[in-house]
Amino acid sequence: MPETATAVPPTGRAEATLLDRDAWSALEIEHQRRADAFSAAWRARRQTGEAHPVDDFLFTYYPFRPSLLRRWHPGAGVVLEGTVGLDRHEWRWYSRGVGADQAIPAGASRVDARGFLETKSSTVAFIQNLLGRTAARTARFGCFGLHEWAMVYKVEAGAVRHEALPLRLTAAQTDEVVEQNRITCSHFDAFRFFTPEARPANDRQLTRESQPQFEQPGCLHAGMDVYKWAIKLGPLVPGTVLLDSFELARDIRQLDMQASPYDVSAYGLEAVRIETAEGKKAYATLQRRFAERSNALRREIVGIVERARLL
Repeated sequence: MPETATAVPPTGRAEATLLDRDAWSALEIEHQRRADAFSAAWRARRQTGEAHPVDDFLFTYYPFRPSLLRRWHPGAGVVLEGTVGLDRHEWRWYSRGVGADQAIPAGASRVDARGFLETKSSTVAFIQNLLGRTAARTARFGCFGLHEWAMVYKVEAGAVRHEALPLRLTAAQTDEVVEQNRITCSHFDAFRFFTPEARPANDRQLTRESQPQFEQPGCLHAGMDVYKWAIKLGPLVPGTVLLDSFELARDIRQLDMQASPYDVSAYGLEAVRIETAEGKKAYATLQRRFAERSNALRREIVGIVERARLL
């Protein structure tokens, strides 16, 4: 893609790509159009007070405003010509050309990758390590989305996480699904919502500290989190990568709820009945596709950080 193209010369330093104003403005407009389409329903519901327990998750669990999703960055190593007089010229984490720096012509700007990496060094290192290790790990496809079931195991009536959604089965039948299956959750931010009665049933006891050790690409929640890590890397990540990560999270969220114990038919979603052999097979098939998509993005983001360090 023209907005992310970089080259590594023999010196080992990354060269900058120069975009004129017409080129980068077209990329920005297309990014904003796509981002607006992703958030349109959420923004409309905010005006009416309605809620969507499936789609709203990406704007509530992940505390990032649609305006952040809409903000286009070219990514590290791209110089934007003609930014004088525009708000972008004053954005944080951007360096402005004053004519002395040959890498940034007068009136141009680019992401201050060095400044961002220095200021956010621990965050960037954690994300790079987590994504790299996750992508390199063998994917597991035997969890069957039972994390959502473990979150409602033996809960009292009216105390389920998504109280606006009815359960597909009775409470007793839901508990039976948990008891008759092996729970193999590898994602701490799912495991931490297990009920106290369900936690001992998991095949490992997860902690925040052990997250890089156990996170694996077959996990739906780890795939959704690629969006979180992309947005936390701010201007280093090109807009296309950020929106691809959001789109992946949106698609995964739908399967997550389709395979859950909740009845989501009122939202046009058909249940993936993981309590059956056919449902387990269907879930694992979709899970494999999401693992491929998430790993492609993980590797791309790790590469982005590595190139940014060469600037």
